[in-house]
Amino acid sequence: MLTQVIINGLLKGGLYALMAMGMSMIWGVMNIINIAHGSFIMLGAYITYWLFVGFGMDPFVSLPLSMAVIFLLGWLIQKYLINLVVQADIFITLLLTFGIELLINNLALVFWTADVRKVQVGYGAANFQFLGATVPYVRLAAFIMALLISAILFQLMNRSRVGRAIRATSQELDAAKLSGVRVGNIYASTFAIGTSLAAAAGTLWAILFPISPTMGGILTLKSFVVTIIGGLGTMLGPLVGGLILGIAEALGTNWFGSTYENLISFVIFLVVLIFMPRGILGSRR
Repeated sequence: MLTQVIINGLLKGGLYALMAMGMSMIWGVMNIINIAHGSFIMLGAYITYWLFVGFGMDPFVSLPLSMAVIFLLGWLIQKYLINLVVQADIFITLLLTFGIELLINNLALVFWTADVRKVQVGYGAANFQFLGATVPYVRLAAFIMALLISAILFQLMNRSRVGRAIRATSQELDAAKLSGVRVGNIYASTFAIGTSLAAAAGTLWAILFPISPTMGGILTLKSFVVTIIGGLGTMLGPLVGGLILGIAEALGTNWFGSTYENLISFVIFLVVLIFMPRGILGSRR
């Protein structure tokens, strides 16, 4: 049923949008393509999983804690590691974030093994009917949470002092320095916010899908595709890109099968690069 397929795509697209917001923010402000982005999503998922298994904490309750832990980790990594090469060629930062990804993933394999795990909440099977389609409550709640976090980020960027400093640094670095912006701290805050958004996406992912230490690679690629589709230079880009990719994947897998899900993503990616290289909402910068 087409309605069911589109609803499924929208619900997954909201999660894709949240995944990509952190990557888009770091890329747009610091000119760093964070290859380790999916690893931070994975860490957020595992924090949620172990809090659920060890303490019975509901995933939606543990989400702020997951974000806080990864915020601190991201701040430390940027402040004392990435900041050393932040002004270097983009290839250098690519290599560094790739190394961070390898380190995180291998440590996760050592401590948690490669076993696939899942957060099994008691209300996971509850659903309701809408326009003839079945909508699981947990998926709808994850979608609403993703939109809520996105809205909070928009307010943070537009109304807070830190948000204005981040935007100023993104738009004109030298002018921001002359205005008294401490760029090193802003870079650390930007990276930390980006990784905390990744952790939030990981928490929601753990509720909906199985998790493993190797899940980060494909999620980094998905985030990259969503960022390119939506375009850099606008806060709405990841949201638009995520919803488009979610619906396209849902329609494609409905017509051709789930085997082709990743192929569909990268076909859309190539089409956007060829015909709209700045993305749908991307700026000219």
